[in-house]
Amino acid sequence: MVRTVKKPEERRQEIILAAAELFRSKGYEKTTMQNVMDAVGIAKGTIYHYFKSKEDLLEAVIEQSVVEYLAGMQTTLDESSGNALDKMRLLITSGQVADEQEEILEHLHRPGNAGMQTRQLAVTISGLAPLYAKVIQQGCDEGVFQTEYPLESGELLLTGIQFLTDLGIHPWSQEELIRRAMAFPALIEAQLRAPKGSFNFLIENLTN
Repeated sequence: MVRTVKKPEERRQEIILAAAELFRSKGYEKTTMQNVMDAVGIAKGTIYHYFKSKEDLLEAVIEQSVVEYLAGMQTTLDESSGNALDKMRLLITSGQVADEQEEILEHLHRPGNAGMQTRQLAVTISGLAPLYAKVIQQGCDEGVFQTEYPLESGELLLTGIQFLTDLGIHPWSQEELIRRAMAFPALIEAQLRAPKGSFNFLIENLTN
């Protein structure tokens, strides 16, 4: 049998994709490195050449999912022809995690994984902020937003909202989450100097 030799990056990506599928189908805790090796058809030395542990492999899977998520958000924005307010609503409401990522995120939200959860948020925010900055700048050009710092405004909004609503970072109470959600529209409008009521869609699900 002819042995298939793959380029390092190609092999690494193959391992990540196999692990992601196993984490989703079997669950992270029930998946072993041997399961991943069997799925890819590689030896122990090969998988540990790329990933020192299952936790290391999980981190790579998370990074890959963030890359895919950001690519999807970019496509969503590119395909939109609305004004800045339309695009802001689209960005915010489209920013939901796919169902197949729930098992991975559930593991991140467990005690002891705060460091990895924080890294995931940092990478996501770093990728999303430029998309928000582009829309905020469009809003400034259209006269609906007023800020000299579109990128920094995007970073501040994303960081504040993510941190103050993410139960993986801290077990916020339902009362705290609702209180903040009710305040976010007015706070965002104040920061961007947007027309009153522009971001009321953020609390529609709470009042309906």
